[in-house]
Amino acid sequence: MPIEIEKKYRLTKRQRQSIERRLQEIGASSRPLEFEENTLYRGGRLDIGNCILRLRRVNQQGFFLTFKQRLPTKSAIKHQQEEETEVASADAMHAILTELGYRPGLVYEKRRARWNVGAAKVVIDELPFGLFMEIEASEKEIRRVERLLGAKDLPAVMETYPSITAKLGQDRDGIIEARFARSKRKSSR
Repeated sequence: MPIEIEKKYRLTKRQRQSIERRLQEIGASSRPLEFEENTLYRGGRLDIGNCILRLRRVNQQGFFLTFKQRLPTKSAIKHQQEEETEVASADAMHAILTELGYRPGLVYEKRRARWNVGAAKVVIDELPFGLFMEIEASEKEIRRVERLLGAKDLPAVMETYPSITAKLGQDRDGIIEARFARSKRKSSR
């Protein structure tokens, strides 16, 4: 399985503006803003912990099934085994997963802005519970991009979006959810 290497940071609005300005100054290439709905499933091996199965809907046009398993580390830079594939229909994939005994356990929404900075992928995520930045690359490249963006002193976040959602989300019929207010969701699509 491929290994994903990334570091996550919590941002204030001011820090976000500063980093976005810096990304523009260095000529980083960007993509249009994305709206995501992420559904994480429970059941079977997933209930043992340390791994997730996620169905992601991006702008209601792209659908991805992802398996991740966190590798043990005390570093702020996390390493995870990751397999991901695009699926033709999120609804059909959901039906297959539920027929196999998996059930939705957690849902969170986010708005994601993406940039490429050399060999690194930089994303700024807005979730209902805050702003975050992730840098995905080799450890050496992450440190280089941190310096380039003026982010090396930002506090690292060790928690995952699902673990934060589990703490801060709302229980709706046995599914923990972190969603934007209805009017914001519609305007971001």
